[in-house]
Amino acid sequence: MPEKSEKITIENIASPGHTYRVDRAKYEAMREALMTILPTEPPGLTVAAAKEALLPHLSEALFPGGDKAGWWLKAVHLDLEARGAIGRTPKPVRLFRR
Repeated sequence: MPEKSEKITIENIASPGHTYRVDRAKYEAMREALMTILPTEPPGLTVAAAKEALLPHLSEALFPGGDKAGWWLKAVHLDLEARGAIGRTPKPVRLFRR
């Protein structure tokens, strides 16, 4: 039987009070990559530009060929925004570190 991966609880700014359990290794890898590439001042990067910029920072073992990077980017972005670590501008949405 395969060994279960370690999980972490995340939040979603769009669903206050709800939490989700996700793979810790993938979350932490995406968080590190996202915080590395995001600027500290608005207006920041569009989500598409952020995804393009962070792909080279991701582990090929966790995200082979960038697989599922978009989903993980959104999950981590919404969690970090709920925690106040990143912000976003109104349309067009641009992300930046706080």
